[in-house]
Order: sequence, then structure tokens, then C-alpha cells
Amino acid sequence: MSYQPLADRMRPTCFDEIAGQSHLVGKNGILRKLSEHGRIPNMIFFGPPGTGKTTVANIIAKESDMQLYKLNATTASISDIKEVIQSTENMFAQNGTLLYLDEIQYFNKKQQQSLLEFMENGKITLIASTTENPYYYVYNALLSRSSVFEFHSVKPEECIPSLQRAIDSLNEEFSTKKFASNQILHTIASCCGGDVRMSISVLENAFYISNDEITEENVQALLPSVCGHFDRSGDVHYDLLSCLQKSIRGSDPDAAVFYLAKLLAGGELLSVCRRLQVIASEDIGCAYPMAAAITRACTESAKEIGLPEAAIPLANAAVILATSPKSNSAHNAYFAAKADLDAGLGIEVPFHLQSPGFVGYKYPHDYENSYVEQQYLPNDLIGKRYYVFGNNKTEQAAKVYYDLIRKNKRT
Repeated sequence: MSYQPLADRMRPTCFDEIAGQSHLVGKNGILRKLSEHGRIPNMIFFGPPGTGKTTVANIIAKESDMQLYKLNATTASISDIKEVIQSTENMFAQNGTLLYLDEIQYFNKKQQQSLLEFMENGKITLIASTTENPYYYVYNALLSRSSVFEFHSVKPEECIPSLQRAIDSLNEEFSTKKFASNQILHTIASCCGGDVRMSISVLENAFYISNDEITEENVQALLPSVCGHFDRSGDVHYDLLSCLQKSIRGSDPDAAVFYLAKLLAGGELLSVCRRLQVIASEDIGCAYPMAAAITRACTESAKEIGLPEAAIPLANAAVILATSPKSNSAHNAYFAAKADLDAGLGIEVPFHLQSPGFVGYKYPHDYENSYVEQQYLPNDLIGKRYYVFGNNKTEQAAKVYYDLIRKNKRT
């Protein structure tokens, strides 16, 4: 007989058994209310692992009496989706078909687009889940047809009842009377970073190696050294990403590769790739424009290679960024412009920049040096200056050219 992990055997079968997520499945939770009213829209669940995304999909399918199919985007293909659709056409599903697609971020644009037709004609109701921000990884047309719900990391105190039920289940299964204090259960939940499934797995193993009481020694023996010091979904995670950026911004390649190594030791990859690309434009920017292209190449290479070898191109990017000249001039220009926009300025753009016709617009390439003086900013922002050239070789060289074609009208 094959072994089934305790976390799977104890998967909640109703909303009341779910740890955390009260904003979604609590008494007044939005998903609970939608389910109670039989209103199941296309949905995207996103949040850290082990927070109940798959479980909630199972419960919704059960309570709505929909036929449930599950696919994982890491292994599924368009043909798998078509097989699901074909099977729905060959069966009687009075209340419809629910397709649960896990890890949708691994579907490319074409694969995601293939879902649209079936979502629109009502052949399937889609619940897609992802551990990544869907606004970065999910195709816009699919997003516009779905409701997005965020699952939060489960707080340690919210996880304790599930862990206690796990002990009770094991005691019943093996006719034992083992126990653990709330402090130990809190420690397990804290070290597992809000991942209920991982917490139950650690507890199960601790149960097997303990005597009558599950002790901290039992628990610590089962936790990797990085666990407890690296919480992927908590403050430590963001602190380390911040340390990485501050080290690069401060031109310290040694600190940069240290924090990179610490993040990768915690299993991070996508967050590091995203942060390095932000750094390339926010902190290096116009001082070394090729930094963004180099970083993009390194991060794409890292994602294709995967850990642990992904560390090599990422270290390359981190060192290049740390040792590059720095400028935040473009970053500052954008937020200065956004401040005026937020203040309600610049609503009406100049008439000659508007279609149709662009009446009065002067085509710069028809003039010497491809430059002609004309108004671009709205009337209430004429003369406004957002971008200031940085004090570095690249931007100062650009300023020389900029001043030349404008005959030194701007300093």
C-alpha cells in the first residue's frame, strides 16, 4: 500500500477547517459567500505555498457540485486542456466543469490564450493558482476575465489548531497518547513560514521520532539550517532583498554576492531575478544603460538553468551591477512626473500631439539634427523639469549633445 502524507489525508473538506484566510473563507469571506450563492466566476488564486489554494478549489467544486479536473502547468500542455474539454462534451455535467490549473505562471502566452475560448463559451470555469504575482505572469486578457484573490501566509497561531488535529489523528491511528505544547506547535508553524502543509509534514516526522512528548529537540532535528532564519513570505525575505539592493546601490560587490547566496540558499529564484532587474534600472539606470540588458540576459539564463547552477549568471549580474556607475535620475524623473499627475495636473495634452491629423505637429526628422522646438508638455506644465542629468560620464556626454541641439537653452 502506497504511503499518503498526513497533510494530504488531513486536507480540509469544508471552509471551517481551513487555517487562516478568514478574508476569503471565514464567516463573511468573499469566496464563501460566492460559493453559498452558487456564483463561481473564473478565478485566479495567488499566494505562498501551503496556504490553501488547492484545498479551497476542491471545496468550491464539492459545494457547487461541479465536475473537477486538475492540471499542473509545469507538466500540462494545450492538448491536456483539449482533452478536458473533450471529456466534458462526452459526459453529463449538470452544474458545469471546474478546471483547476496549478502553477499557471509556467504556461506561456499561447497556452494561456488557449484557455480564453473555453472560458468565454462557458465550457469550463477556470480556477488558476500561482505562487507569483499574477499581474506579472498571467496574460492580461485572461486576467480581465477572472477575479483575483490573494491568499496570505498563515500566522503561527492560526496554524496551531490544524497541527493539534494532526497529533490527534496520529494518536488515533497508532493508539498512542503523544502530545506537544502550544509553544512547540507555534515553533513549527513559525519555522515553516506560514506553509500549513509543510508544518504538518514536520510535525508528522517529529511524531515518529518522539517518545511521549514532541520536544524542540525533535523538531530542530528535522529543520534545515536555513529554516527559521529565512521566511520566504515574511519580513526576513524582504529584508534580504532590501540588503541585496542596498549593497549593490552602495557599490559593494562582496556584500551583494553574500546576500544573493543567502537568498538562493532559501530557495529563492524568481524574486531575486525580479529585484536585480529593478536595480539595473533604478540604481544604475542612465549611467550604464547596458546594465539592464545584461541583467535581463543573466536572469533569463538563470530561470532557464534553474538552481543551483542559476547562481552563476545571477552572481555575474550582481557583481556587474555593484561595480557599475550609479544613477537614479530616470527613477526620480518618473516619480516627479507622477506626483504632478496625482495632483491633477497635465490633463489636456497639446492639440498638435493628438489624433486625428496631428494638426500643427512638426516632424523632428525634417529638421537639422532631427530637432525642432515645439511644445510637448500640457499647458499647465510648460517649463516643468523632471529629468536632471546625473553626474556620470554617460549622462554628461548625453547632456553635451542635448545642450548642443537646443543651443544651450537648458542647463
